[in-house]
Amino acid sequence: MPRNIERLNEQLKEELANLIIKEVPLTNGLITVCFVNCSPDLKYAKVAISVLPEKFGPSVLRKMHKLSGQFSRTLRNRLKIRQIPKFNWVFDSTESEAAKIEAVLKQIKEEKLD
Repeated sequence: MPRNIERLNEQLKEELANLIIKEVPLTNGLITVCFVNCSPDLKYAKVAISVLPEKFGPSVLRKMHKLSGQFSRTLRNRLKIRQIPKFNWVFDSTESEAAKIEAVLKQIKEEKLD
């Protein structure tokens, strides 16, 4: 991946995280932008988010889709790039999968000690 795309991915990740904090208040929850992956032509960007607790995931994704246009307009004013990519929001379940694996490993370890 070209260095400028990597830099843009990181910049978009940071800016989107800041916008989400302001625009999507989640009481007793946490929304994290895990990664942004722009296409080589910079027309599209896959944005993975994790939501804790996970029960808020579907509603947060719907909200992200609704706010995409507003986020694009805000980023167009903040960033010095010709075109803001169209955001494709996806739910990243890596954190919950890692927690499940850790729980299983802990259980196996406890069984071995018994």
